[in-house]
Amino acid sequence: MLTLDKKHNPLENKELIASYFSQKQNLKNVIGQTDTLFQELKPLPAVLHSSLFSFKKLLHSFPRILLSTSWHKHLEDMPMVETDGHDTIFPSWKKELDQEFSRLQKEITREVNVKEFGAAGDGVTDDTEAFKKAIGHGKVKVIVPEGMFITKGIRLPSWTMLVGSGKGTTVIKLHDRAPRSRQLLTNSGRWRGNHHVFVQGMSLDWNVERLGPNKRTASGNNQSSCLTFAHVTYGWVKDVEGINPGLHCFDVSSAVYTYFGDGTRARRSSRYIWLDQLNGYGFGDDGITTHHSDNILISNCHMCDPSGRAHKEGFSNSNGIEVDDGSRNVTLVNNSTTRCFGGVEIKAHYNSAAASNTQIIGHLSIHDNRSYNFRHIGHHIETDPESMTAYNIKASHIVAVAPIRTPLYKDSTPRAMVISAYRNVVINHFTVVGDPDYDYRGEPVIAVQYRSRNIILNGLDIKHFKTAGEDIKVFGGTHGSDSVEIRNVTIQDSAPTALHIGPGIQQIKISNVQAVCEKGREGLVARQSEPKISEFHALGYKTPIAVGNQT
Repeated sequence: MLTLDKKHNPLENKELIASYFSQKQNLKNVIGQTDTLFQELKPLPAVLHSSLFSFKKLLHSFPRILLSTSWHKHLEDMPMVETDGHDTIFPSWKKELDQEFSRLQKEITREVNVKEFGAAGDGVTDDTEAFKKAIGHGKVKVIVPEGMFITKGIRLPSWTMLVGSGKGTTVIKLHDRAPRSRQLLTNSGRWRGNHHVFVQGMSLDWNVERLGPNKRTASGNNQSSCLTFAHVTYGWVKDVEGINPGLHCFDVSSAVYTYFGDGTRARRSSRYIWLDQLNGYGFGDDGITTHHSDNILISNCHMCDPSGRAHKEGFSNSNGIEVDDGSRNVTLVNNSTTRCFGGVEIKAHYNSAAASNTQIIGHLSIHDNRSYNFRHIGHHIETDPESMTAYNIKASHIVAVAPIRTPLYKDSTPRAMVISAYRNVVINHFTVVGDPDYDYRGEPVIAVQYRSRNIILNGLDIKHFKTAGEDIKVFGGTHGSDSVEIRNVTIQDSAPTALHIGPGIQQIKISNVQAVCEKGREGLVARQSEPKISEFHALGYKTPIAVGNQT
């Protein structure tokens, strides 16, 4: 089975992902098919909650007005995704970012080498002041040559390019006496914001060793990371490695994270950001994360092996790539993750707007606990309020390989995919490969659950989950899923039950499913729901179909 280490070249992801599909995929056609499926959903509108007056809300009104805004404000349709002649994939808004990169290059008035300002790069000398002098007030391209440069943190103003000689060649490392809250590299003006900031070709070592082996590594909010863009418009991070940060390797966020309730998101967000060819490992929370920000492209990146030290041991929601609270219009292209809690997690905390308008095109998850995890925490069970903001996910040409249990989150069961609370979700061309010798303890491989609505699963290929319970389980009941379609699925030598449809689901369609299992128990179970079934074939199952009282 394929193993990817921390030095994996993420430019290989495109070919690796393609190797898991039996037929070569024309990505332009796949993306077009996904868009068509999404339109078939007739996407549901947002849920509106009444806003009741309370003294508690009045007390919170001033910081809320200062720091947050409505999720619905400036809400846009999901951006279109385009391809060029080389199958390069990009969201439509990237054209604006490319124009701004040309502007950045024209605004640069000087090019300097940080060593000209006294930087030693010897791994011992504090080079903080040399970086300050070289950067000045911006409109500068700062070259950082080969070496290890010790700093207490670098702040980049607008119109700045910081360019090294490559990962592992140029290393910028936090000083031993830097506080736990310190970001190694960030923009200079969070409140007023910055723009046109470019970082390329270096390793960023947060120097977690300075804290000792047992200390919690993060200090809260958007602190303690290798690189943070907070309230940045037009930013680029390319060919950069993040090493052992207390919180995140790479964080694209607002000036501060806010938690004023579902339906709210922070002001002073970041917009138009491209993260490309990044590696990250040893992160205390997530490898790449986004919060309260718009129009972000994450491409050709590899995140692996978190430490989880930002959390209590055994309760670490450490994801390779996390699209979090209030994020919108985030596009992920040809990335990979391994040995994380979540490979890709699209989510929100209960007291913030969920991420929306997220698109994944090409992703390889290997040995993550939950390869793809879509959820709005606190908006799941019957007594929870329904999410106002968990909407709109497209995922195409994705792969999950052998999800496993992890000490990061000790009680979490392995899943290839979980869809909870989200509405308007299309999964198209999904290859799922289990380890036939691994004990999945009778758990489902793919779970559609907890108030998720308007879901299409199309073009799934699932195999080798012999000890799982079900390959696909749609949970029913009073807070279960509904309006689910399962189409064009192939299941080979996998779980004893291919499809399990829970009770009380009103709208469920199943078509063109081919399931083969040598010692299967049930092909399709739907004893308390009445799915519309077309072309369901189960070979090798003791009971091919059990619907209502019919077997």
